[in-house]
Amino acid sequence: MVIAGVVIDSKDEKKLKRIGVKDSKALSPKRREELAKKIEEIARNIVVLRVQPCKIDSYRAKGINLDKIEAMKMAEIIEICGAKKVFVDSLEQNSKKFKELILSFLQKKNVELVVENYLDESIPVVSAASIIAKVNRDEAIEEIKKKEGFDFGVGYSHDSRTIEFIQKLIKERKGELPSYVRQSWITTQELKKKSLQQKLKDFFKKEEKCKEGENES
Repeated sequence: MVIAGVVIDSKDEKKLKRIGVKDSKALSPKRREELAKKIEEIARNIVVLRVQPCKIDSYRAKGINLDKIEAMKMAEIIEICGAKKVFVDSLEQNSKKFKELILSFLQKKNVELVVENYLDESIPVVSAASIIAKVNRDEAIEEIKKKEGFDFGVGYSHDSRTIEFIQKLIKERKGELPSYVRQSWITTQELKKKSLQQKLKDFFKKEEKCKEGENES
Protein backbone atom coordinates (compact mmCIF):
# COMPACT_ATOMS: atom_id res chain seq x y z
CA MET A 1 0.00 0.00 0.00
CA VAL A 2 1.39 3.39 -1.03
CA ILE A 3 -0.21 6.68 0.01
CA ALA A 4 1.08 10.12 -0.89
CA GLY A 5 0.44 13.73 0.05
CA VAL A 6 1.42 16.74 -2.04
CA VAL A 7 1.59 20.27 -0.63
CA ILE A 8 1.47 23.30 -2.93
CA ASP A 9 0.97 27.02 -2.57
CA SER A 10 -2.50 27.97 -3.83
CA LYS A 11 -0.94 30.13 -6.55
CA ASP A 12 0.78 27.04 -8.00
CA GLU A 13 -2.44 25.14 -8.71
CA LYS A 14 -2.41 26.64 -12.22
CA LYS A 15 1.03 25.13 -12.78
CA LEU A 16 -0.32 21.65 -12.03
CA LYS A 17 -3.15 22.22 -14.49
CA ARG A 18 -0.69 23.49 -17.08
CA ILE A 19 1.49 20.37 -16.97
CA GLY A 20 -1.62 18.19 -17.38
CA VAL A 21 -2.05 16.33 -14.08
CA LYS A 22 -5.06 14.03 -13.93
CA ASP A 23 -6.18 10.84 -12.21
CA SER A 24 -3.16 8.49 -12.29
CA LYS A 25 -5.33 5.64 -13.60
CA ALA A 26 -5.91 7.63 -16.80
CA LEU A 27 -2.18 7.97 -17.51
CA SER A 28 0.42 5.61 -18.92
CA PRO A 29 3.36 4.60 -16.66
CA LYS A 30 5.74 6.68 -18.78
CA ARG A 31 3.52 9.77 -18.57
CA ARG A 32 3.14 9.34 -14.80
CA GLU A 33 6.92 9.28 -14.40
CA GLU A 34 7.28 12.44 -16.51
CA LEU A 35 4.63 14.26 -14.49
CA ALA A 36 6.04 13.06 -11.15
CA LYS A 37 9.31 14.87 -11.88
CA LYS A 38 7.46 18.07 -12.74
CA ILE A 39 5.26 17.77 -9.64
CA GLU A 40 8.40 17.50 -7.49
CA GLU A 41 9.58 20.83 -8.93
CA ILE A 42 6.25 22.56 -8.22
CA ALA A 43 5.36 21.08 -4.82
CA ARG A 44 6.38 22.70 -1.56
CA ASN A 45 6.43 19.30 0.13
CA ILE A 46 5.77 15.66 -0.81
CA VAL A 47 5.19 12.87 1.70
CA VAL A 48 5.05 9.21 0.67
CA LEU A 49 4.16 6.36 3.03
CA ARG A 50 4.74 2.75 2.03
CA VAL A 51 2.83 0.31 4.22
CA GLN A 52 4.45 -3.10 3.86
CA PRO A 53 2.19 -6.15 3.29
CA CYS A 54 3.34 -7.77 6.54
CA LYS A 55 2.31 -4.61 8.41
CA ILE A 56 -1.12 -4.69 6.76
CA ASP A 57 -1.43 -8.35 7.77
CA SER A 58 -0.61 -7.34 11.34
CA TYR A 59 -3.33 -4.67 11.32
CA ARG A 60 -5.85 -7.08 9.76
CA ALA A 61 -5.08 -9.70 12.43
CA LYS A 62 -6.14 -7.10 15.01
CA GLY A 63 -9.45 -6.57 13.20
CA ILE A 64 -8.47 -3.27 11.56
CA ASN A 65 -9.93 -3.14 8.04
CA LEU A 66 -8.30 -1.56 4.99
CA ASP A 67 -10.38 1.63 5.17
CA LYS A 68 -9.19 2.24 8.73
CA ILE A 69 -5.58 1.50 7.78
CA GLU A 70 -5.72 3.99 4.90
CA ALA A 71 -7.49 6.61 7.05
CA MET A 72 -4.82 6.16 9.72
CA LYS A 73 -2.00 6.63 7.21
CA MET A 74 -3.72 9.60 5.58
CA ALA A 75 -3.94 11.21 9.01
CA GLU A 76 -0.19 10.64 9.43
CA ILE A 77 0.48 12.36 6.12
CA ILE A 78 -1.77 15.30 7.05
CA GLU A 79 0.10 15.73 10.34
CA ILE A 80 3.48 15.63 8.58
CA CYS A 81 2.46 18.00 5.77
CA GLY A 82 1.05 20.62 8.12
CA ALA A 83 -1.17 22.18 5.43
CA LYS A 84 -4.07 24.41 6.51
CA LYS A 85 -6.46 22.99 3.91
CA VAL A 86 -6.41 19.34 2.84
CA PHE A 87 -8.24 17.57 0.01
CA VAL A 88 -8.72 13.80 0.25
CA ASP A 89 -10.21 11.47 -2.34
CA SER A 90 -12.69 9.35 -0.38
CA LEU A 91 -12.17 5.59 -0.49
CA GLU A 92 -15.70 5.00 0.76
CA GLN A 93 -18.88 5.87 -1.09
CA ASN A 94 -19.97 7.58 2.11
CA SER A 95 -17.40 10.39 2.08
CA LYS A 96 -18.73 11.92 5.30
CA LYS A 97 -18.09 8.67 7.14
CA PHE A 98 -14.56 8.44 5.72
CA LYS A 99 -13.87 12.05 6.73
CA GLU A 100 -14.91 11.28 10.31
CA LEU A 101 -12.64 8.23 10.24
CA ILE A 102 -9.63 10.35 9.24
CA LEU A 103 -10.48 12.98 11.86
CA SER A 104 -10.58 10.28 14.54
CA PHE A 105 -6.88 9.60 13.88
CA LEU A 106 -5.81 13.25 13.70
CA GLN A 107 -4.17 14.71 16.77
CA LYS A 108 -4.47 18.28 15.49
CA LYS A 109 -8.04 19.07 14.49
CA ASN A 110 -7.38 22.64 13.29
CA VAL A 111 -7.29 21.70 9.62
CA GLU A 112 -9.89 22.33 6.93
CA LEU A 113 -10.51 18.83 5.64
CA VAL A 114 -12.38 18.29 2.37
CA VAL A 115 -13.20 14.63 1.70
CA GLU A 116 -15.22 13.76 -1.39
CA ASN A 117 -15.46 11.05 -4.03
CA TYR A 118 -13.44 11.32 -7.26
CA LEU A 119 -11.38 14.33 -6.16
CA ASP A 120 -8.43 12.77 -8.01
CA GLU A 121 -10.36 13.63 -11.18
CA SER A 122 -11.28 17.22 -10.28
CA ILE A 123 -8.69 18.69 -7.87
CA PRO A 124 -5.16 19.05 -9.37
CA VAL A 125 -3.27 18.60 -6.09
CA VAL A 126 -5.16 15.34 -5.42
CA SER A 127 -4.37 14.18 -8.96
CA ALA A 128 -0.72 15.02 -8.28
CA ALA A 129 -0.74 12.95 -5.08
CA SER A 130 -2.29 9.99 -6.91
CA ILE A 131 0.45 10.19 -9.55
CA ILE A 132 3.23 10.29 -6.94
CA ALA A 133 1.71 7.32 -5.10
CA LYS A 134 1.31 5.28 -8.29
CA VAL A 135 4.87 5.96 -9.45
CA ASN A 136 6.19 4.86 -6.05
CA ARG A 137 4.06 1.71 -6.14
CA ASP A 138 5.29 0.91 -9.65
CA GLU A 139 8.89 1.30 -8.45
CA ALA A 140 8.25 -1.11 -5.56
CA ILE A 141 6.69 -3.64 -7.95
CA GLU A 142 9.67 -3.40 -10.32
CA GLU A 143 12.08 -4.00 -7.43
CA ILE A 144 10.30 -7.27 -6.60
CA LYS A 145 10.25 -8.34 -10.26
CA LYS A 146 14.02 -7.86 -10.53
CA LYS A 147 14.60 -9.73 -7.29
CA GLU A 148 12.42 -12.69 -8.31
CA GLY A 149 13.25 -12.65 -12.03
CA PHE A 150 9.58 -12.98 -12.91
CA ASP A 151 7.27 -10.50 -14.65
CA PHE A 152 4.06 -10.81 -12.63
CA GLY A 153 2.35 -7.80 -14.18
CA VAL A 154 0.74 -5.06 -12.11
CA GLY A 155 0.21 -6.97 -8.87
CA TYR A 156 -3.60 -6.82 -8.89
CA SER A 157 -6.06 -9.71 -8.87
CA HIS A 158 -7.37 -8.95 -12.38
CA ASP A 159 -3.91 -9.64 -13.86
CA SER A 160 -3.47 -13.31 -14.82
CA ARG A 161 0.33 -12.94 -14.54
CA THR A 162 -0.06 -11.91 -10.89
CA ILE A 163 -2.24 -14.95 -10.20
CA GLU A 164 0.26 -17.22 -11.95
CA PHE A 165 3.11 -15.78 -9.87
CA ILE A 166 1.34 -16.30 -6.54
CA GLN A 167 0.42 -19.86 -7.55
CA LYS A 168 4.08 -20.44 -8.41
CA LEU A 169 5.21 -19.12 -5.01
CA ILE A 170 2.65 -21.23 -3.14
CA LYS A 171 3.81 -24.37 -4.96
CA GLU A 172 7.55 -23.72 -4.69
CA ARG A 173 7.54 -22.48 -1.10
CA LYS A 174 4.90 -24.89 0.19
CA GLY A 175 2.56 -22.11 1.30
CA GLU A 176 5.25 -20.08 3.09
CA LEU A 177 5.00 -16.85 1.12
CA PRO A 178 7.56 -13.98 1.16
CA SER A 179 6.88 -10.82 3.16
CA TYR A 180 5.97 -8.79 0.08
CA VAL A 181 2.84 -10.92 -0.47
CA ARG A 182 -0.11 -9.87 1.67
CA GLN A 183 -1.36 -12.97 3.47
CA SER A 184 -4.67 -11.30 4.37
CA TRP A 185 -5.41 -10.50 0.71
CA ILE A 186 -8.49 -12.51 -0.25
CA THR A 187 -6.84 -13.51 -3.55
CA THR A 188 -3.89 -15.03 -1.66
CA GLN A 189 -6.22 -16.88 0.69
CA GLU A 190 -8.32 -18.27 -2.16
CA LEU A 191 -5.25 -19.46 -4.09
CA LYS A 192 -3.80 -21.14 -0.99
CA LYS A 193 -7.16 -22.81 -0.38
CA LYS A 194 -7.30 -24.10 -3.98
CA SER A 195 -3.73 -25.38 -3.67
CA LEU A 196 -4.61 -27.29 -0.50
CA GLN A 197 -7.75 -28.74 -2.10
CA GLN A 198 -5.69 -29.92 -5.08
CA LYS A 199 -3.15 -31.56 -2.77
CA LEU A 200 -5.95 -33.38 -0.96
CA LYS A 201 -7.42 -34.58 -4.27
CA ASP A 202 -4.03 -35.85 -5.40
CA PHE A 203 -3.51 -37.58 -2.05
CA PHE A 204 -6.85 -39.42 -2.18
CA LYS A 205 -6.24 -40.43 -5.81
CA LYS A 206 -2.96 -42.04 -4.77
CA GLU A 207 -4.73 -43.78 -1.89
CA GLU A 208 -7.35 -45.19 -4.25
CA LYS A 209 -4.69 -46.46 -6.65
CA CYS A 210 -2.84 -48.13 -3.78
CA LYS A 211 -6.03 -49.88 -2.64
CA GLU A 212 -6.78 -51.01 -6.19
CA GLY A 213 -3.26 -52.43 -6.44
CA GLU A 214 -3.67 -54.30 -3.15
CA ASN A 215 -7.01 -55.78 -4.27
CA GLU A 216 -5.53 -56.97 -7.58
CA SER A 217 -2.64 -58.69 -5.83
